[in-house]
Amino acid sequence: MLILSSAALCRRAAPLGPLPNDQFRGKDLESLKKYRSFIKYYRQADQENKKTNWWRTYRQFLYPSKGEGVQKVDIGFPRVSSSVAEGLKAQKEVLKANHKNPELEKASRQRTLRIPLDEVRAEWERTSGPSHIQRVAEHYGVYQDLFGEATFVPRVTLRVQYNTEEDAVMPVYNGNLVTPKEAAATPEVSFEAEEGSLWTLLLTNPDGHLRETDSEYVHWLVGNIPGNQVFSGDEVCHYFPAFPAKGTGYHRYIFILFKQEQRVDFKDELRPNPCHSLKLRTFKTLDFYRKYEDRITPAGLAFFQCAWDDSVTNVFHNILDMKEPIFDHQFPPVYHTPQVKFPHLQPLRYLDRYRDSDEPTYGIY
Repeated sequence: MLILSSAALCRRAAPLGPLPNDQFRGKDLESLKKYRSFIKYYRQADQENKKTNWWRTYRQFLYPSKGEGVQKVDIGFPRVSSSVAEGLKAQKEVLKANHKNPELEKASRQRTLRIPLDEVRAEWERTSGPSHIQRVAEHYGVYQDLFGEATFVPRVTLRVQYNTEEDAVMPVYNGNLVTPKEAAATPEVSFEAEEGSLWTLLLTNPDGHLRETDSEYVHWLVGNIPGNQVFSGDEVCHYFPAFPAKGTGYHRYIFILFKQEQRVDFKDELRPNPCHSLKLRTFKTLDFYRKYEDRITPAGLAFFQCAWDDSVTNVFHNILDMKEPIFDHQFPPVYHTPQVKFPHLQPLRYLDRYRDSDEPTYGIY
């Protein structure tokens, strides 16, 4: 019986709202309204129970002022509405054609059927992929740290990959892990673009600034890109390798693709080439967007996570020409209770805790 009751307690969830009697706390119970019959009380309680509350968790009820219910501004391109009925009709036609195809049936029976993953991915990118990428970016705090209360749906699929020294390819998806050694060279970036269109590509790191918490480091900025020819655009700030400092955990390196309405003069953003000054690379994406928001619109997004490895030391010493910063947590000294004059039922090495000598103690206390 004890096991069943403990299991039932483990299954109980946290309260979804305030505690039942919070509204009566600090009030005189004799002055409250009393019900003469249980039916009236039950009806009013049922009406209160059916009301929709603004909170979803008890924490949101306790701390209602932390940005809850704030409507984010969409700064991207609008969604091209398509008929749901037409989409379902096209799916049914494809299913009918597959059922009537004898080759597919034969391959299915012989277990040699192969699913075309490239076609599946292309369909995903065309339909639900942009909204999925937006949800992942919101989970990683990309929009909040770069654009504040603004967001956008990446309508243009941005494909980024790094070519490593071992003749391998390291792609960038949406939060996958890439080492600093793999991200040392300029990546290959491709996307679908109309002929004659202009684009801007930005690579920024919102987690790596060594002095200002709210600032970023711009790693790459190319403007006035004709079509999808990235290397034919105006390189405003040349590519700089990833250098997450030791002890700072994973950093987010975010690629953002902007579509330009017209040709933009980025002379105020121009950095010297090469630019090995962290002060000159200090950057804020929100300020950059506010400055050119009438001429650029965010359209694509891709990002990866990166942590320290041995190649970062070379970047600090040989490229930045500075001493490598190392961040380490300083643990507080071990607390021991005041010494007892006559310890009772204590281990034989009890007095080793309070020795004045610096000799190592034996055992873990």
